[in-house]
Amino acid sequence: MNNLPSETEGFVFNQTMIRIKDPVPSLYFYQQVLGMVLYQRVDFAEMSFSLYFLGYPSNHASQPIPSDPTERSQFTFQQSALLELTHNWGTEDDESFDGYHDGNADPRGFGHIGITVPDVDAACERFEELGVEFVKKPNDGSMKGLAFIKDPDGYWIEILNAKSITTLINEHGSLSN
Repeated sequence: MNNLPSETEGFVFNQTMIRIKDPVPSLYFYQQVLGMVLYQRVDFAEMSFSLYFLGYPSNHASQPIPSDPTERSQFTFQQSALLELTHNWGTEDDESFDGYHDGNADPRGFGHIGITVPDVDAACERFEELGVEFVKKPNDGSMKGLAFIKDPDGYWIEILNAKSITTLINEHGSLSN
């Protein structure tokens, strides 16, 4: 796993992009419901679209990747990356525009983004109070302790805890070395 090409040293997984219909409810959701910080907005007037880069500030650069599989799993699920929201101008006012494919219906593709939280149940109680739509609640199904919610565009967001997801993997799967 650590036998990587030296030419890729310094590469960072920076962002995942999803298209949104309307930036107002999407920015509210990602900032006020999920607590992300808007790092930057970029407008491309000539091409009629805007980009919004959101994430959670954290710095793990001084921490090496643990060799123990359980510690490495927990470390992995604590890392941050940026979410890029792309808004093509005019979609918010187009009543005939139904939105973008979320990837969770045929033909399947993109599935979800994941957010690690300190306490899945507490986070989900708050989401319920805020009227967030659930795909799966923490105690539903065979994979207990994690949830899936939807953002304003219908994209799925997995809500998980680093320690709990590692326990779940140990119970139902296996961690690699």
